Amino acid sequence: MTDTETHVALVCVQNAGRSQMATAYAEREREARGLTDDVVIHSGGTHPADAVHDVVREAMADVDIDLSDRLPQEISEDTLESCDYVATMGCSTLDLEADTDVRDWDLPDPHGQDLETVHEIREDVKARVGALFDEIEAARDG
Repeated sequence: MTDTETHVALVCVQNAGRSQMATAYAEREREARGLTDDVVIHSGGTHPADAVHDVVREAMADVDIDLSDRLPQEISEDTLESCDYVATMGCSTLDLEADTDVRDWDLPDPHGQDLETVHEIREDVKARVGALFDEIEAARDG
């Protein structure tokens, strides 16, 4: 990590639902705000699934975000401790040694939910990612 980069981790157990949505929205925010050289996004799970949940891929496709090529991946504690911000999706409490801003977004698990419920979760994720990027920009400008 350099002084000019802000590292953000978006984490859940399986990395197959909420953190995938959050990562996709974070990538959009980073680009829209001109922060592609300034913000590094990490995404992963503590026990990754084999694939992104079908209902999550469908819900994100409804807003023109294609997750079909994404695969859940593991994220290490070292990576998490190297981050400035870590957002968990309501499925774990991290106890990191480093000076990392950890927040639990306490989002319901979309797995097994109907599409309408997943749309609601998706919109909550989008709003939280936007608010996080507002914080990141304020900290960078401050």
